[in-house]
Amino acid sequence: MLKQRDEQTFSYLYDNYSGSLYGIINGIVSDKETANDVLQDVFLNIWEKIEFYDPVKGRLFTWMLNVARNAAIDKIRSKGYRDSQKNQPFPENVDTNIGGIVTQPKMDEIGLKKMITKLKSEQRILIDLSYFQGFTHEEIAKTLNIPLGTVKTRIRSALTQMRTMLD
Repeated sequence: MLKQRDEQTFSYLYDNYSGSLYGIINGIVSDKETANDVLQDVFLNIWEKIEFYDPVKGRLFTWMLNVARNAAIDKIRSKGYRDSQKNQPFPENVDTNIGGIVTQPKMDEIGLKKMITKLKSEQRILIDLSYFQGFTHEEIAKTLNIPLGTVKTRIRSALTQMRTMLD
C-alpha cells in the first residue's frame, strides 16, 4: 500500500519509525533543529522514492535507515552546513583535552566507546572515522593513505571482535 502512496500507511510509517530514524540522524547531526529538518527531508524522500525499495534486497526499515543515514551524512558534508557551524559558541558541557576540545559523550555511546578502547589502535581509528565521524571507506583510505581493501578488512575484523565482546 505504501507504493500506491496511501497517506494512512505513510502516516503509520512516520508514527512508528520516525523516532528510530531521528536517533540515527541525531547521532550524525548533533544540532537538534537540523536533525529535525533532515528527518522531514528523509520522509519526503521516502514518499517520493518508495518505488526504489526492493523487498528482495532487505527489510523496509533497513532501507529507510540507509536513506536517513545517507541524508544525515550528506547534510554534514554540505558546504552550507559546514559554514553554518563555523564560529559557533561552545556548549556549556564541553571538556578540554590536551589534544584539543572534546565534547562529552552521549550516554548511549559510553559503553560503545569503552568497548572500542579494547581494539587495536589501527582498528579503533577506522571505527571512529567510519561510525562516529561519518567518513566513507573510500575517504578513510585516502585520508590515511592505505588501500581500500585494507580499510574494509580492518573494519570488518573490528566489528567481529566487538560482536564477540558483546556475547
